[in-house]
Formats: sequence, structure tokens, C-alpha cells
Amino acid sequence: MTLLAREWQNGVDGAWHHEKIDPRYSGRLGRDRGFARAAQRRFGDFDLVQSHERIPGAAIFRAGDGVHAGWLEQQARVLTMAGQFRRFLSPYHHYLLAAEKEMFRHPALRLVICNSKIVRNDIAERFGVAQDKLVLVYNGVDTTAFHPSLTQHRARIRRTWDIPNDAPLLAFVGSGFARKGVVTALEAILPHPELHLLVVGRDKSAVRYRRHAEKLGIAPRVHFLDVVQDVKPIYGASDALILPTLYDPFPNVCVEALACGLPLFTSQMCGAADWILEGRNGWINDALDVEGYRHAIGEWLGRGHDWRALRAAARATAEPYTLGAMALELEALYARVLTS
Repeated sequence: MTLLAREWQNGVDGAWHHEKIDPRYSGRLGRDRGFARAAQRRFGDFDLVQSHERIPGAAIFRAGDGVHAGWLEQQARVLTMAGQFRRFLSPYHHYLLAAEKEMFRHPALRLVICNSKIVRNDIAERFGVAQDKLVLVYNGVDTTAFHPSLTQHRARIRRTWDIPNDAPLLAFVGSGFARKGVVTALEAILPHPELHLLVVGRDKSAVRYRRHAEKLGIAPRVHFLDVVQDVKPIYGASDALILPTLYDPFPNVCVEALACGLPLFTSQMCGAADWILEGRNGWINDALDVEGYRHAIGEWLGRGHDWRALRAAARATAEPYTLGAMALELEALYARVLTS
């Protein structure tokens, strides 16, 4: 197996050959286009090529980032007119949209691995890709590492951030706060004075979100942690995960949180919504529906007697989706493509 990449950070696995492709470039458009062209020149040297980027000519594309056109439609909901105009003038977005369209219509494409139904359905409807080319493979999770036993960290983490041990605690995990829905999460907890929120992630405008919490009068109950090296203790200290994202094909944080036994508050445009049974292992609302999240959180808080069942249902949801199960699905797909 050969990995074509600009860089890698996790060492060298003996099963992989790493080939660095890093042509000189100027700007992010030059970076992506230069890499794509250099990678395409290597495609003919392999029996099977799977791409994780929008590069026409690969036999398999893993649509882990979803559909760029779909993301832009959701982003437009929160952009000002000036922001939409600037985006319209962006050569980078025009390049991605054209590359995406060419890739999905390229004759070499034999299979698209989708990690949620929203991605699969969007590709089928937007680009006319045949259903037999669209395969749904959900993200896997290490169900041993991400486990309800992480509650062993509950007291320590809560002590660190001065959160009462009996206070209900929501975790928000994700960088890029505008897309992930931090404002909605902040406003959703406003009418629930006993509720605390841990925000784990990074954003270049983080100060603005801190000020918004202060403006709402909830700053003492909102704890901004920036990026953490190990998120597992955060799950262990929390009672549920909130991610009112505008667009997220299937964030790993949702799989991890469910595996830890945390019910999930998320949006219809989050791939994890595929797994949510309303009121049993989570709640789904539109990303911008603050009142919907407030109501769902109120229902959850009012069912304190039922939290053990909710946590068990969340854990049971994630248990089948192990990393090993995901690997077997992928191996079967590769065999199918190579032998057909």
C-alpha cells in the first residue's frame, strides 16, 4: 500500500509506503491544485486508487468531508450579503466545485464511500451518481477506549473547572465554532440555570464567543478549554454532547460520545442523525433552531430518572461500529472492485 500525501505526522507503519507529494505553490488554491495534478500523474502506477480529496480519476472516493456544494448552501444561511459576495468571488471555491463535479462524473470512478445518508443522498441527487456506486460505511470507533467507564474522570475534571459534581453538564467538542454551532449551544442553555457547558475546540474568533456568553449572562456556566490532547476525560465528566452543526457529514466526536454513553443533541445536517432515535439516545433539531434545542434539553433534564437508560441506549448505538468492523467492510469493497 502506498500513501500519497503532502505530509504525515504519525510515524511510519511497516505496511505502508509513504510518498511525499509537495509541489511548490502559492495560496491554498495553488496548494490543492498542485497536489491534485501531481497525484493524478501517479494514479496509473497502482492497481486501485482511493482518494480522500476531490481529485478526478481515482477509482474510489471516500466522501468524508461530504459535498462542498452542500456545505456552501448551509453556510449561506449564516453569512451576511457581503460574506456571500466575497465567497462568490473566491477562486478557491470555484475550483473545488468544478473539481467535485468532474470527479463524480469521471468515467474512472467506480465507487463512492459515504459515511452518512445525507452525503449519499446528496451525491445521488446533485450529480446523478448511480445508487450501486454509492456505499454507506459509517465511521468506526474504538469501543474499548471510548467507554462509559470514563466516568472515572468525572470528579477530577469537574473540580478543575469548578463544576458541581451533581450539575448537569453538556460537552461541545469541535473546532470552527461558526460551522459547529457554538452560538446555538450557548443560547440553548440560557433558560436552564443549573446546566453547565464545556466547549472544547479552537476558533480564531474564540474571544467573540466568550463575549457572547458574557452578554447572555451565562459566562460562569460556560467553560472554554481550547483544544485538549485527550478528549476522553471530557466525555467522562459530561452527561451529554451538543453539536448543533450547520454541516458535518459524520463527526467522529459523535461516535466517540455515543460510545461513552452520552446522549446526543445535534442537527439534521449532521451524519450522526442517522443513528438518533428521538428521545431514546438523543434529539435532533435544525442547526439554528435555538428554541428547539432549549425544549429538547428541558425534556432531557426533566427525565433525570431515565438518564441511565438514555446512556445505555447511546452506548448500544455505537457498539456495533468498531474499527475492526469498519476495516472488514472496506476490505470487502476493495475485493469487490478489484475482482469485478
